[in-house]
Amino acid sequence: MTVLVTGAAGFIGAYVCQALAARGERVAGLDNYNDYYDPRLKHDRVAALCPDVDIRRLDLADREGLAALFAELRPDRVVHLAAQAGVRYSLQNPHAYVASNLEGFVNVLELCRHGGVRHLVYASSSSVYGDSATPPFSEDQRIDRPRSLYAATKAANELMAYTYAQLYGLPATGLRFFTVYGPWGRPDMAPLLFSRAVLAGRPIEVFNHGRMERDFTHVSDIVAGVLGALDHPPREPVPHRVFNLGNHTPVALEDFIGVIERAAGRPAHKVYRPLQPGDMVRTMADTTRARQAFGFEPKVGIDTGLPPVVHWCRDYFGAAA
Repeated sequence: MTVLVTGAAGFIGAYVCQALAARGERVAGLDNYNDYYDPRLKHDRVAALCPDVDIRRLDLADREGLAALFAELRPDRVVHLAAQAGVRYSLQNPHAYVASNLEGFVNVLELCRHGGVRHLVYASSSSVYGDSATPPFSEDQRIDRPRSLYAATKAANELMAYTYAQLYGLPATGLRFFTVYGPWGRPDMAPLLFSRAVLAGRPIEVFNHGRMERDFTHVSDIVAGVLGALDHPPREPVPHRVFNLGNHTPVALEDFIGVIERAAGRPAHKVYRPLQPGDMVRTMADTTRARQAFGFEPKVGIDTGLPPVVHWCRDYFGAAA
C-alpha cells in the first residue's frame, strides 16, 4: 500500500520520504516546487535525501490533477506536509495562504474521504498558540488568538480535519511542529539565515533585542514523531487528535547564536531590532500527549544538532554562504 507525502520536496517532507522508504514503505510524493525560496534547493534536497521516491510536480489547488493522482496511486495513508509556509510572508501575500492552506487542504480532505484513506497525518504549527496560551504549550490550551494569517490557516486546518473525522469517520492526526532545523533546512528560517550570515561576515537582525526563546527541534526528532503518529491512527469516537512535536526545552536566542558562532569560528555582527509583527516571544512544547501515545522523545539538542547545520551551509552555499 502507498503512503502519499505532500510537500515531498520540502524540508520535513524529503526527510519523511527518506525515512519511509528506508523502512520499506511504498512512497510517492507531490510538490509544486514553488519559488517561495530557490527551487534549486528543493531539487538538490530530493536528490540528496530521497532520489528514488516518485515525486510528481503538482499544486494542491489543482483539483483535477490531484484527483487523478489519488485515482492512480490509491494511497491508504497520506502525510500532508504541503503548505504555504512563513509567518511574515503571510502579512504581504495572504492569498497564497488561502489557496494552499485552505483550498488545498479541503481538496486533500475530500480525496482522503472519498478514496478510503485509512489515516491522514497533517502538519499544523506551534504558531497556532498565538496570544491565547502560556508556555509550556499544551494541546488543551486555546488557539483562537493567532498572531498571523499563517497561524490562522493552520488553526483552521485542525477544525476542518476534526469536522471530516466527525462527519465521515476520516482518521486524522494534526502535528504542531516547533521550529524545525537541520541540514537541508528552509533558508528563510533563523538557523540557516544566521548560519549563512555569520559564515559570510554579514550582520544578522536580532529581533525583540534578543529577548526571545524558541523550542528548536531537530528534523530527526520531527521525523520520528511523524512516523510514530502515522503508525498510531486515532480510534476515538471522533477519530481526530492533535499532538505537539517539539524539544520541550526552549533556548534563548542569544545562546542559539552563540552555538552558531562557535561552529562558524567567528563572531556574529548583531543588529538589534524591535519585535516583528506576527512573531511569538517564547515557545515551548508540552509533549506529554505524544510521548504517551507513541513514545515520542526528542533526543537532539542544539549543541549537537546545530553545528552540522553550520557546516552544511558552508559546504552547500560556499564560502560566501
